[in-house]
Amino acid sequence: MDKRTLSKSGLEVSALGFGCMGLDFGYANKVTKDEGVALIRKAVDRGVTFFDTAEVYGPFTNEEMVGEALRPVRDQVVIATKFGFKIQDGKQAGLDSRPEHIKEVADASLKRLGVEAIDLFYQHRVDPNVPIEDVAGAVKDLIAAGKVKHFGLSEPGAATVRKAHAVQPVTTLQNEYSLWTRGVETNGILETCEELGIGLVPYSPLGKGFLTGAMSKDTKLGEGDFRSMLPRFTPEAMEKNQALVDLLKRIADGKGATPAQVALAWLLAQKSWIVPIPGTTKLHRLEENLGAVNVELTTADLAEIETAASAIQVEGERYPAHLLATTGR
Repeated sequence: MDKRTLSKSGLEVSALGFGCMGLDFGYANKVTKDEGVALIRKAVDRGVTFFDTAEVYGPFTNEEMVGEALRPVRDQVVIATKFGFKIQDGKQAGLDSRPEHIKEVADASLKRLGVEAIDLFYQHRVDPNVPIEDVAGAVKDLIAAGKVKHFGLSEPGAATVRKAHAVQPVTTLQNEYSLWTRGVETNGILETCEELGIGLVPYSPLGKGFLTGAMSKDTKLGEGDFRSMLPRFTPEAMEKNQALVDLLKRIADGKGATPAQVALAWLLAQKSWIVPIPGTTKLHRLEENLGAVNVELTTADLAEIETAASAIQVEGERYPAHLLATTGR
């Protein structure tokens, strides 16, 4: 698979990564540890070198799965994980990016992943109670100690990125970005990345499954599926947002591709330093996603998508208000 370089740091990864969260966290359909390990290894066999996890996924079980899967190929892959939440009684219990906690999390993640150094360590969400300079300083200490190689932020505001970057260079940002979530284009994030030489890793690049065309207003979400609390996944919102899927299908039909492949190819075409991390529990979906790197969107295709998409009003916020408040700080 083609490689891309995330930022001035020179961190090179496959053009598409693998978001591992959904293997055993967040959705109704989960896989066993053995199944997850097998799928991750099949991704490696197909050229994926970039894998994303976090301590809060599970909690903890996702890191263990990723660590076991990648141990035989440790020197061939880049593993990203995250800190920033307080975990009590096996559940997320608010934010905690105190420097001492960051260092505790790093040590615990190193053990679960079974690695000597974390390749990319993201702050999962900005903690308003801890100055970002202190957070960056803590990660700088971890880098100096050889426990972390690169620093990242997830869902920060542009001003926060600049403050952090002044203390410890930020390698990449992980923000939601897709054809139906385009805030990074208007909130200063893309410009900040371009100016400072920071990569962008879009999570949920397929709209949490909606942009694949596999869902509709009649889709019933299973018990424990976090999408059931998201405004965009009400039947009414999905019915209105079907227009985006129809657009992707129209382009895909002309390319001999699928809506998911066009959605990913569109992201890849935005900037050379963008690396989406779609996730899946199914091998055929993994192979479909990876096929996106071979879908060429011409200037005319991109212009058609832009014109059509700009006329579509996306229905529903991406998160409920209390979660939306934790982004863009």
